Order: sequence, then C-alpha cells, then structure tokens
Amino acid sequence: MAVAPDAPRKVWRVGTLSYDRRSLVTLFCWLLWGDFAWSMRERSLPPIMQLLLRNFGASDTLNSVICGSLPTILGMAVGPIVSYKSDRHRGRRGRRIPFLLIPTPFIVLAIIGLAFSPALGTFVHKLLGPRSPGLNSLVLILLAFFWASFELAAAVSNSVYGALVNDVVPHPLLGRFYGLFRALSLLAGISFYYWIFGGAETLFVWIILGMAALYGVGFPLMCLNVKEGEYPPRPPMDEGRSIHGAYSATKTYFQECFGNSYYRVYFGATVIAGVAMSPFNLFSVFYAKSIGMSMPAYGSCLALTYIISLTLAYPIGWLADRFHPLRLSIAVLAIYCVAILGSYLFVRDARTFSIALLVHGVIAGTFGTASASIGQRLLPKAEFAQFNSAGGTSGGILYSLCAILMAPAVGLFLDHAHHDYRYTFLMNFYLSVVAVAALMLLCARFKALGGPEHFVPPEKWAKELALT
Repeated sequence: MAVAPDAPRKVWRVGTLSYDRRSLVTLFCWLLWGDFAWSMRERSLPPIMQLLLRNFGASDTLNSVICGSLPTILGMAVGPIVSYKSDRHRGRRGRRIPFLLIPTPFIVLAIIGLAFSPALGTFVHKLLGPRSPGLNSLVLILLAFFWASFELAAAVSNSVYGALVNDVVPHPLLGRFYGLFRALSLLAGISFYYWIFGGAETLFVWIILGMAALYGVGFPLMCLNVKEGEYPPRPPMDEGRSIHGAYSATKTYFQECFGNSYYRVYFGATVIAGVAMSPFNLFSVFYAKSIGMSMPAYGSCLALTYIISLTLAYPIGWLADRFHPLRLSIAVLAIYCVAILGSYLFVRDARTFSIALLVHGVIAGTFGTASASIGQRLLPKAEFAQFNSAGGTSGGILYSLCAILMAPAVGLFLDHAHHDYRYTFLMNFYLSVVAVAALMLLCARFKALGGPEHFVPPEKWAKELALT
C-alpha cells in the first residue's frame, strides 16, 4: 500500500532564521514575557513618580519637565548613538541582545533608589539640620537624580528593543505579534491599575521594589533565551565615506537619515502622530483629582479601558497585517479626532470624565496597536535601529525634540490657566488633525514607491540627490 508523504511543515523565515510552528510559539512566548516585565515597568513607574513629585510640592511645570522632558532629552542623547552602534555591532550574542542586557542592573538600581528617595531625603534633612534646603527640596532632588539615572539606562535598551523584534520576527506576522505585544502590555496595565495603583501614595516603596524585582529577573530571561541570526559583515565604508570617528559617523548618520525627502516625510508624520495624544496623557491623573475622582476609581477606569483594548488587540494586529498598518492608523486617528473634540465639549464632572477617559484609552490603544509595525514596514531593514532612532517614538531625535518642548509648554500653560485640564482635550484634537494630514501625505509617498505589494524603501541618501 502506498503511503502518502507527510505534508510539508509551514516555515517562516527572517534573515538567516527559520521557524516552524513550535519554534515560532517559543520565540513569541519569550519575547512576550520580556515585554510583560518591560510593560509593568513602563506602566507603573511614571504615574507613581508623578504622584511622588506632587506630594513633595512639585508644580505642573516641574512635574512635566522631570517626567516628560528629562526622559526625552536623555533618549535623544543616547538613542541615536546606541542605535548606530547596534546596527554595526557583531558579537557572540548578536547585535541587539548585548545592548538590552548590559543596562538592566543599572535600571534596577535606579528603581530601588526611587523607592528610598523620601526616606533618604528625610535622613539627609535631619543630618544637615539648619543648613538643609528643606525636606521637600531634598526629596525632589533625589527623585530627579534617580529618575534621570533610570531613564538614562532605560534609553539604551529602549532604543534597540523594537529593532530586536524587527530582526527575529517574520515580517508577515508583525501586526499579529504587536497585537499580542499590546495585549500583554494591557494585562500589565490592568494588573497595575486595578490591584496596585490605589495604594500608590501609601505603599509606593513596596510597589516600586516589586517592579524592580520583576524587571530584574524577567527581562534578562528573555534576553538569554531569544537567539539572533547571522548578519552581513559590518560595513567598513558607505560609498567611500569612512564611518570611523565621531565626526564621520555623525555625518553619515544625518546624511542617511535625513538626506532623502521620503524619510523626512516619514519622520514628520510619525512624530506628530506620536505626540498627538501627549497633553492629556501627561496630566490625566491630575485631571481626575481636580474633578474629585478618587485614585482607586481612576485606576479601575483605566483597568476597564485596558480590558476592552485587550479584546481588540489581536484583531487590530490582524487588520494591520491584512490592510497595512499605515492605512489602518489613519482611519483610527480620524475617529479619535471626533471623539476627543466631543470630550472637550461635554466633560464636566467625574462621571463624564470617566467616559471620556474610557473612549480616549480604547482609541489611543487601538492606534498604538495599529501603528506599531509601521516602522518595520517603511524603514530599511538592515539599518532599522539607526533610522528609527532619528524619528521613532522611543527616544528618536525628532520625537524627543517635540516632547522636550511640548511637556513644559503644556505644563506652563496649565499653570497659567489655573489648572483647567479640560484644555488638554483641545490640544489633543488640534495635534491629531495635523497628524492625520501628515500620515495621508506619507501614504501618498508610500504608494508612489510601490505601495503594499512592491514597496522598497530608499536605502541611500545619494540616490535621490543623483536624480535631482
């Protein structure tokens, strides 16, 4: 009797890596475990830091500078350098993993420092006696120092984390991966805001130490279990221009990233879209307090937002793979414009604020999932980290410049507007309208370069200059 041959196993490939279904599931599990530890860090520390700063007398302006501008300044300074080096690094563990592992102990130590800043400030205040500048001032100085240390180390890993995904996840599955990525991030948010955030002002020491332990164990486990493939040899020259030396490397970086008009359009559109929702996000916790919403109620509302977004995450990722993330992002952001304008017009109390917070969170989360793989689809694969560092929303130069200027500007405006946080809705609306127009312009350039089926990103700045 003839035996039918076994059906061939489906294989996914990216670079020199290949996966069957089992190895792909294993890869996703480790990446998502690392993402959970990373997301708990990102979800928990900023709001706790904001509350600590407020409790020790920081104004809205100072709060926005420390929590908004300072991280982006450090990301702008560190991100491009690390990204450029990572693209060109060749080592036993690959070109991304070393830049994720090395900063981890420094991140953990800085988080521990945040937990003990009030206690250390109290000790120094008593030690200095009459020479002390004041308890609040000392605590604010310590919080700012450890926060800066944390953000400096985090900027190193943040600048290459997306590049690791780009190198090891097959591109036809990027949308669905980021859907799962988003789902894990939302689970982290649900866990934090529903069970933990209510005690953020009284139990902050234990909460912060718990986050340090989770990240210090979880993230290295991901790094040690995800394997990178082989890469082409490190390029010693780029069309005759040496990349050795700081000046030559900087010149190469800016020429390649900004010399072609397509990339200038890409950076402008994605950066505007990335900051469009920042004003409300920066001050939503203070908005809630200003209209009488308790912190447990605020945390529960955010948890509900994340539960709804969780159910949408994977379908949105599938839609991004099916219709392209750029097109889906434009549609979602257009809906957000209408919703946020309605929030400005109708929010008057804690009940209507909770509805607006829910709508904002769900649509903003949908946009985040839809747009997560835009960079991987529209930037050169070989130098993804470098190009992403120029304008990406995780420490990119242009994004950082916008965030540096926006956070204190919004804080200063709100200080002079007697803390009327309703204006943050209006700011989000205007920025989102501009972002929709910019993304539509990017979509037109994308179609001119081949569209979803035949798009090839311009890889060298000199190509366009030769044509012009």
